[in-house]
Amino acid sequence: MIFRKVGEEALYVNPADCYSIHWPVCRGHLNIHSGPGGSLTAALADLETIWSHALQKLLEIPLKDLKYYRCILLIPDICNRQHVKEVVNMLLVKMGFSAVVVHQESVCVTFGSGLSSACVVDVGDQKTSVCCVEDGVSHRSSRLCLAYGGSDVTRCFFWLMQRAGFPYRECQLSSKLDCMLLQQLKESFCHLDQDISGLQDHEFRTRFPDSPVLLYQLRLGDEKLQAPMALFYPAAFGIVGQKMTSLLHRSQGDAEDPHDEHFLLTTQSKQDQSSKATTDRKLFPKPAGFEGESNMCDPSEKGNLTQDLDLSHAQAECLVGGADAEETSSALLSRKTAMTQFEGKALGVDKAILHSIDSCASDETKRKMYSCILVVGGGLLFLGAQEFLQHRVLHKMPPSFRRLVENVDVITRPKDMDPRVIAWKGGAVLACLDTTQELWIHQREWQRFGVRMLRERATFVW
Repeated sequence: MIFRKVGEEALYVNPADCYSIHWPVCRGHLNIHSGPGGSLTAALADLETIWSHALQKLLEIPLKDLKYYRCILLIPDICNRQHVKEVVNMLLVKMGFSAVVVHQESVCVTFGSGLSSACVVDVGDQKTSVCCVEDGVSHRSSRLCLAYGGSDVTRCFFWLMQRAGFPYRECQLSSKLDCMLLQQLKESFCHLDQDISGLQDHEFRTRFPDSPVLLYQLRLGDEKLQAPMALFYPAAFGIVGQKMTSLLHRSQGDAEDPHDEHFLLTTQSKQDQSSKATTDRKLFPKPAGFEGESNMCDPSEKGNLTQDLDLSHAQAECLVGGADAEETSSALLSRKTAMTQFEGKALGVDKAILHSIDSCASDETKRKMYSCILVVGGGLLFLGAQEFLQHRVLHKMPPSFRRLVENVDVITRPKDMDPRVIAWKGGAVLACLDTTQELWIHQREWQRFGVRMLRERATFVW
């Protein structure tokens, strides 16, 4: 017989019991690995178990009644489309919801906070994402995902406490109960207020199964400030052998969707070539007998002729598009190159924000983003975090924008709400909008058309 425990029940099981703990999500993506429970099918099954438990036990909704409910699925701005497709299929086919809307977390964060535009910084437990949202649209070029979060701050704090003589010597990061204790200590002691200094005495208690409650005392100083500062100096985490910064890349395509973005790009390229050829014929008409003469020329002359035609194409583009088009394309290329050079490197949160905003197309959009930096998630809930981040962004932003931006506003608790639930609040707001009625993907539509419905109904480029 198989017994399943979900949520906190799974975390508080006795380590001596023979349980295998699975984490279906890791670093913001489905946790696919080579160990037990690491296949895509197993991760989806674990996710279905967790959601089914929450619906039945916490919301008191029988699974047989899900056909009367719709759901909002929030996905990361940088995601694996194959995984999103499988999760949507699980919701509509396996769990039996009547309809689903798929939307991006960053956009729903702005909905939940009541802002039209913001640079959204989501500091989670295992990953940190940065994205610029303007009028309900997430800018593709501004999306960054950093492979560190609050749990890495906890590890760093544990290492610093060990150097300071941590009294609980049996503490191990491999123990789930010890990790939860360290998480509580981090939330209680750590801060980003540089006005707090000096050594202070602290105490904490340990409560474990089949063990008495023990009281420990600890004296800490700058360790409480140094641990959360590692979010701005991620080299302190000591994370090696993995990609620290991820950008949004073109999708690999899906065989079930013949009209995906690869098809659209190919079609657009053919249309551009056709229109370019038409323009060339109008601006540079061929002389009489040109085709016959070109067939009689030798290979070296053909090479020269090809170069001349390429030059004519370039001249035609300049005449048709003008200097503005050339400047726009060069600006887009420079922004893309600037972002790509940081891929894989360990960027601090402040630098990630600056690079994300710098990737925006216009100075007006950049000004909006600098004026409103929205921090959500539970990884940066430290005393003084708002002022600390504001100070670092203000002093690292380009000098040219200091005259344009009246004030760098960092928001960590929009409308005095818990920043860990802002995205879900935005999803609830999204479900009530009249415009959302056109975005629902119904079960019958999904069973008939499959992933093509995501391209047709998603409010972002699929």
